[in-house]
Amino acid sequence: MYYEHRKPFMIERIVAGLSYLTMGFVGFIWLIIGLIRRAPLTKFLQYHIFQSIFISIGYVLLSLLLGFILNLLSVIPLINVLAAQIALFFNAPVFFGYSIIQTAIYALLLYLAITSFLGIYSRIPWVSDIIDQNVR
Repeated sequence: MYYEHRKPFMIERIVAGLSYLTMGFVGFIWLIIGLIRRAPLTKFLQYHIFQSIFISIGYVLLSLLLGFILNLLSVIPLINVLAAQIALFFNAPVFFGYSIIQTAIYALLLYLAITSFLGIYSRIPWVSDIIDQNVR
């Protein structure tokens, strides 16, 4: 695990925070700009951009997998009712019109954005370990 000892510049913190809030889109654009300009990214930006993209891809893949499993369970008698009730429980509006899943995702993204705005390397178990191994 390698961390820089200097405080990140304000633009780095803004790009890192916006990368989380846009599910990695701003970070991906910043990577393309860096490739065009041939400017190396700092470890802080690499860490947060890759973590935001990794979380976004993981969220999409997990959503697709759970949707596929739910569709499979919907054709099995008796289990289809239970699967529908579980899906309804997690997707029903609870907090200000947001479901439990949406609230958890927004809370995680807000935590990651705030910590990156503050210049902190935010840690998520398992995900941050993978990012640490690949960001050099």
